Amino acid sequence: MKKKLTTFLGLIFLSLAVFSQSTPFNIYIDPMNISGLGGLQAYSFGQHNGKWLVVGGRLDGLHRRQPFAAFDVAGNNNQIIVIDPVTKQKWTAPITSLSVALQEQLSSTNMEFHQQGNYLYVIGGYGYNAKTAARKTFNNLTAIDVPAVINAVIGGTSFTSYFRQISDDQFAVTGGHLKKINNTFYLICGNKFDGNYNPMGNPTYTQVYTNAIRKFNLTDDGTTITVTHLPTITDAANLHRRDYNAVPQILPNGAEGITAFSGVFQPTIDLPFLNCVNIDSTGYAVNNTFQQFYNHYHCAVLPLYSTSKNEMHNVFFGGIAQYYESAGVLVQDNNVPFVNTIARVTRDANGTMAEYKLPVDMPSLLGAGAEFMPIANIPQFNNEVFKLDDFTADSTLVGYIYGGISSTAANIFFTNTGTQSSASSQIFKVYVIKNSTVGIHNLNKQSNGTLKVQVFPNPNDGNFVVKFNLNKIAETKISIFSIDGKKIEERILTNLVLGENIFQRKIKNLELGGTYILTIETHYEKATQKIIIEP
Repeated sequence: MKKKLTTFLGLIFLSLAVFSQSTPFNIYIDPMNISGLGGLQAYSFGQHNGKWLVVGGRLDGLHRRQPFAAFDVAGNNNQIIVIDPVTKQKWTAPITSLSVALQEQLSSTNMEFHQQGNYLYVIGGYGYNAKTAARKTFNNLTAIDVPAVINAVIGGTSFTSYFRQISDDQFAVTGGHLKKINNTFYLICGNKFDGNYNPMGNPTYTQVYTNAIRKFNLTDDGTTITVTHLPTITDAANLHRRDYNAVPQILPNGAEGITAFSGVFQPTIDLPFLNCVNIDSTGYAVNNTFQQFYNHYHCAVLPLYSTSKNEMHNVFFGGIAQYYESAGVLVQDNNVPFVNTIARVTRDANGTMAEYKLPVDMPSLLGAGAEFMPIANIPQFNNEVFKLDDFTADSTLVGYIYGGISSTAANIFFTNTGTQSSASSQIFKVYVIKNSTVGIHNLNKQSNGTLKVQVFPNPNDGNFVVKFNLNKIAETKISIFSIDGKKIEERILTNLVLGENIFQRKIKNLELGGTYILTIETHYEKATQKIIIEP
């Protein structure tokens, strides 16, 4: 029997168990373009009077695998970009008038950032450092006077006095998020990556995840920036994530919070997290009862909260994920491909979270490293969560999505030479549609299931492992059917434990390969997956 699998990672097809929900709203995205605006991804931005100030990021697509070309300085964004999405105008200015330290940080990628009033605070980022002649994670916090810089760039005047920078090793982070709860800043997860990227296993860099939520207070009188660090929260198992989505929340008790969704990589395997971490002013809690399937990598996210229903909605736009839907089948691809899925995760009044696939997709494999720019005069809470109940029109323009990585194929990671993807220049207007009678949102029931079934490897030669979870001991039946419904095998499993269980099976009586259906069933739940046998 010919074995085609050489790795633990595989492609799994799961039956898509969904049911329809009366949708609380629908989403419509309308593409628009601005003449002369280039593509950009993994950047930082602030805004004032409807104009965006964009700094940093990459001008190219997915970082190349060739060590000499990965994160090439030619792909650095060395411009300050100002964009007016209403008049469809853009202005640029080089950052060469700034100090070398400012230039290096502000041309880096994956900085953490947050705007407070007129000041955009950017932290960390990964980029080229002339002193070491290599790439590093910068340990800086830079304050940018957004209105002043926008006016200077448009007017063609000097902006050097509108940037201030401090250094602090606690800020040497890339791929995390900078958010606020009330008056406290939260620098959440991410990593410190020093040296030149090299996927070939050679020791040209060091990488250390923060495994942490670093909290601090910041005072800024326009001249002096003072940072007061607060006790750090550390969790090497659950906060070991980067390139994820951190989204401001209104929690069921009405308080401000943050949810860290998915991200990479799990400590014991190079796969995304499926759970999330809910953060409030008192601490954090890991939600292992919920699994997010559709949007795992950083992408544009729209947060909306309904006070009347006490429901928090988070809408994710494309990006990269371990799962996607194809012709009504949920596909698990452990190579973690680019996807075009638009999905929402909703938390109800009881704190229960569920994931729904929306009936609209991104127009291509697009969205990783993009950002959502909210329109400031649309009703929002202090933490920029939209007040859904205050939308009075049937259709409300709530913001824009700009840039991100556009990929020509789902899986390009192992063949990427720089031509398979690019930084997108596309802008989308994002509308929230209320009172819509069409457009059903389908619940991903697998994401709410407790069995959490996975099969490895898949495809396989008839010899495979099934992992599943039991939250209570119960008689468990595993069955295998042919695609036409003929039962091939049935077994009652014994000696099971609470939590993760592993069942290994070799199907010996199959002469030909094909697609088969595996089911695991208890008296309280049933899960179904497709397995592929290759002769």
